[in-house]
Amino acid sequence: MNDTAIDYADFAEFDRRQRGIERHVLAAFLGGLVVGLIGMLMSGRGPGWVEQIYHPYAYFALTLVVGATASGFGWALLTTFLAAVSMLVAAMGGSVFRGDLGFDVVGDSPAGLNWTLVLLVGLGLLAYLTRRRDRWGDLAAGLVGAVLLTDVVDRATPGFIGEVREFWPVPALVIGSLAVILVIVVRRGARGRVRALAVTTTLAGLAAFLLAGPLSGWFPPLV
Repeated sequence: MNDTAIDYADFAEFDRRQRGIERHVLAAFLGGLVVGLIGMLMSGRGPGWVEQIYHPYAYFALTLVVGATASGFGWALLTTFLAAVSMLVAAMGGSVFRGDLGFDVVGDSPAGLNWTLVLLVGLGLLAYLTRRRDRWGDLAAGLVGAVLLTDVVDRATPGFIGEVREFWPVPALVIGSLAVILVIVVRRGARGRVRALAVTTTLAGLAAFLLAGPLSGWFPPLV
C-alpha cells in the first residue's frame, strides 16, 4: 500500500469519526428535548409510581448514556451539558401550557435548577470515566451508584429533607435495584465489581448519615 492510499484511509477514518461526533451531539440535544417534554406532559397524569420513577431518573439515564458513549472527555462534557440544558429548557418551556412558567419549575428554586444542571453533567462525566478498565473506572462506577442510591434513600426515608411518601416501596426498590445492577454491568471482573460496589455502599451510607444529621436540609430537591 502506497503513501497515498494510507493518507486516504486515515482521512476516511477521520471523516467517519467526525460524523459520529456530529451525530452524537445532535442526538444528545434532541434526546434532551424529548425527555424533558415527555416529563412535563406526563406530570400529574397516569399512575403515581410511574411519574416517581421518571422524575428524575429518566434525566439521569439520558446523561449517563450520553456520557458513556462520548468520543472523549471534552465531548462528554459538551454533550452531557447540551442534553441537560435541553431537558431543563424543554421542561420549563412545556410549563407554558400549564400557565406556570418560571425558573423554579425544576429543582423548586433557581439554586435547585443550578444544582440539577451540575449534577446531570457530573453524572455524564462519571459515566464516561466508567469506560476505564482500572481502579479509576471502578471509582467512577461506584460514585454513579452512590449518587443514585443516595437520592433513593433521601426520597424514601422518613425524616429526610426530600422524603416523598409515594416513593416507597415500588419506585425505591426499582431504582435501587437498577442502580446496583448498573454498577455491576459497567465493570469487568469480580474485583472491579467488588471495589465499585464497596464505593457505592460506603459513600451512599455516609451521605445518608450526613443528610439525616449535619447536612439536613442542604441537599436540594431535583427535577
